[in-house]
Amino acid sequence: MDTPIIFRDRVEAGRELAKRLEAYADQPKVLVLGIPRGGVPVAFQVAVKLHAPLDVFIVRKLGTPGQEELAFGAIASGGIRFLDREIIDATGISESEMERITAKEEEELARREQAYRGKRKPLSIEGQVIILVDDGIATGSSMYAAIRAIRRMKPARIVVAVPVAPISTCRCLKSDADEIVCVQMPESFHAIGQFYEDFSQVTDGEVVALLQDGTSKSMHIAS
Repeated sequence: MDTPIIFRDRVEAGRELAKRLEAYADQPKVLVLGIPRGGVPVAFQVAVKLHAPLDVFIVRKLGTPGQEELAFGAIASGGIRFLDREIIDATGISESEMERITAKEEEELARREQAYRGKRKPLSIEGQVIILVDDGIATGSSMYAAIRAIRRMKPARIVVAVPVAPISTCRCLKSDADEIVCVQMPESFHAIGQFYEDFSQVTDGEVVALLQDGTSKSMHIAS
């Protein structure tokens, strides 16, 4: 069995991921989307390496009461909600609980849209090759919601790119994404954080700073 890679932090993970995406470098219709918060530092490194514009795509996990890390679904920008019926049936979560949790996460999603962008409009997705980046995937609920939301916006292609994810999750996502790029797919997987030395929380301020820096870099490239 291969020894798993332990990334120093999200910056190193992003650089390693970018190496596997070099085929998309300097292409005119490539857009890198980071899933906040943790996916944005990774996506920034990818965008810089590929000379591509950077934006965020916001997804919120719907956590099971008392087991918040266990997602029974997710919501994404554009009014998309994905529900994992297998987990819902196993945990016995009620419809009223699901609606309460969804409403709470919709408020947070709206807050983040405002905090990260302000008055700046999202970059256009239609006709673009979308490289959708997170710092890792566990169950895949958030990524499913993001893919389905983005698909409605008519991209040319959706590439899911992450430093680490379980091999089983990657196999399931293959039917939704056009391509999966993953640095490592360990068979033994408990949590994303086990593959990072530094997995500290990313702040809203860091996300805003990276977006501003990414935007200025892409404008300089375009000129």
